[in-house]
Amino acid sequence: MGENVFGRIADHGDALVWPKDEIRPDSGGSSTDNASPRALDGPLRVLIVAPSLRILGGQAVQASRLIEPLTADPRVKVSFLPINPLLPSVLKKLQSIKYIRTAVTWPLYLANLLTQVGKHDIVHVFSASYLSFLLAPAPAIFAAKMRKKKVVLNYHSGEAEDHLARWPKTTTPAINKVDAIVVPSTYLVDVFERFGFKSRAIFNTVDTGRFNFRVRRPLRPHFLSNRNLEPMYNVESILRAFAIIQQRFGDARLTIAGDGSQRAHLRKTARSLGLRNTEFVGQVPHDRIHNLYDECDIYLNSSNIDNMPCSIIESFASGLPVVTTNSGGIPHIVTHEETGLLVKRGDYGSLADAAMRLLDDEMLAWKITRKAREECEKYSWQAVGEQWIKLYYDIAGK
Repeated sequence: MGENVFGRIADHGDALVWPKDEIRPDSGGSSTDNASPRALDGPLRVLIVAPSLRILGGQAVQASRLIEPLTADPRVKVSFLPINPLLPSVLKKLQSIKYIRTAVTWPLYLANLLTQVGKHDIVHVFSASYLSFLLAPAPAIFAAKMRKKKVVLNYHSGEAEDHLARWPKTTTPAINKVDAIVVPSTYLVDVFERFGFKSRAIFNTVDTGRFNFRVRRPLRPHFLSNRNLEPMYNVESILRAFAIIQQRFGDARLTIAGDGSQRAHLRKTARSLGLRNTEFVGQVPHDRIHNLYDECDIYLNSSNIDNMPCSIIESFASGLPVVTTNSGGIPHIVTHEETGLLVKRGDYGSLADAAMRLLDDEMLAWKITRKAREECEKYSWQAVGEQWIKLYYDIAGK
């Protein structure tokens, strides 16, 4: 299932641009005086509805990377509404309890929607799949259309095909109401088209300036995995590949970042495989993740289901050659033997072989690293930002 919308990402208070207020509404008007379309005589007022960074996740990171530069653009006035708002202090402890947190947080989220969407011209809704879609994006879409506001559905899940196929009665009515569907990869454009929905691709952004690009010479057998510890990302395959690698490179090291439901299982698997120099570092805060990339030399990804993992682009920006499975949208961002090495999903033997190939072939590793660094420029704000501004103005008719 897709990520838990109220347990996956945090209040932007520790990472986004507004350190104190979860909602940063514009200064003028009430929630009722903009129920009808207004004359667009100033900057477009955009409300971004997304998870926040209290608990890290891909959508929260992308929302942060979108909000920060948009606040400096005079053509838009951006506000942020978290789908997982902080409860009053007396109730905060309830947000640490699975299922209970949804029950107590969702009513506050709905109340915030009803008071805020009327103050904006465009509601930009981040979306995952399955139940997450019903709990967060769908209410935002219907609340916005009740107030006659334009809606951008920004869909991020690699599980889109299964979601759209299995949940049509609860998904299609909401999607049909949006004014634009934006996805981060051409892979998802194709998926939505197969279900009769027109979408456009605007890539995820990576602040390449935050990552220290360097060519590793010599390339050390120090590997990194940075995915949530959930079944769809199949981190167990990385452990099994690393067991093969350690048979040849006795000093090889593996750093596993991230957390999730498989944490205990993966630790047990590492022990049963007799792995050495294997460290589970847990969830690394977004503002320190670049240090982790800088410490390692090769990035491994073994996901079974995926769309456009930002960790691969971050590896590009850091100079880590990438070895990854060919799941979902990954072949749309990694070109085999040019910007990374691709193997079939579930094939941990080939994952190990490809990783050792890089250690044996310094020229191949160097070529991939340099080409990947060039490739990641297309994910910079300079390349992506104007696409968002143009989209906002296009759907606003301005």
